[in-house]
Amino acid sequence: MPIAGIISKPQKPELETILPELLAWLRERGWSCVLDYESAVYLHDGGVKGVARAEMAERRPDLAVVLGGDGTLLAAARAFAHTDVPLLSVNLGSLGFLTEVPLGDLYATLQAWCEGGAAIEVRSMMRAELFCAGAGRVTRRWDALNDVVVAKGTIARMADYSVSIDGQLVAEFRADGVIVSTPTGSTAYNLAADGPIVMPNVNCMVVTPICPHLLTIRPIVVPGESAITVRVTGVPNETYLTVDGQEAVPMHVGDEVHCCRSEYSVKLLRLKANGLFNVLRSKLKWGER
Repeated sequence: MPIAGIISKPQKPELETILPELLAWLRERGWSCVLDYESAVYLHDGGVKGVARAEMAERRPDLAVVLGGDGTLLAAARAFAHTDVPLLSVNLGSLGFLTEVPLGDLYATLQAWCEGGAAIEVRSMMRAELFCAGAGRVTRRWDALNDVVVAKGTIARMADYSVSIDGQLVAEFRADGVIVSTPTGSTAYNLAADGPIVMPNVNCMVVTPICPHLLTIRPIVVPGESAITVRVTGVPNETYLTVDGQEAVPMHVGDEVHCCRSEYSVKLLRLKANGLFNVLRSKLKWGER
């Protein structure tokens, strides 16, 4: 019996209708379902028990259905990062660069998957390691689909950073922060910080300073096999490392984040291969006058 994992965005009232219909559709076709806690609360059914997202991969689902926006998909991507489970991401948000499948295509995409006719896009991930100077070792590790960001906290003053690539110093500068992005993440924070848009299948990473004090500091695209180090050399108050905009840990002077291409990737299920440019036209209105 195939298993479907279901992950949902909290506080989406329309899921009270969507989820019962989805479970009924899957069960009629012989699927069993495992839901995260956020999904289970919408069913008002004591017989349906949710599990923590971090534990969903242990249930070995054949497919994960993600109902929400890009943030929900990023959380699901990290939960299933070490597996080959494809993610069907359904857009219940407003923009949705990653969650391209509209709600109206949900069942057609599921049917195409059951019949072996759906398209799968493979997106590379980035491994980030936090090296704490005080501990003298790497203390945390993540696999990110979009980006890792080192940036100042709430106080409106810039911090000092240094960036090295493959052991060579690139620059030392003062800025609000530094973004290290995957090609997938190039349309996220990187784009807002005037970084380049990169096609998802390009083997690279992008290093983008956030509001640098020097006008000569610009974003740089580096090969995907590069080893990138961002070091905090001076902070006005607080500095944080943020992974995919969701997990944040404090950093101090001398701390470093080491970034490289992850050995893992994310499989995104589509009814058809839409392509980046279709997304840019529909989401950013490219070509409109």
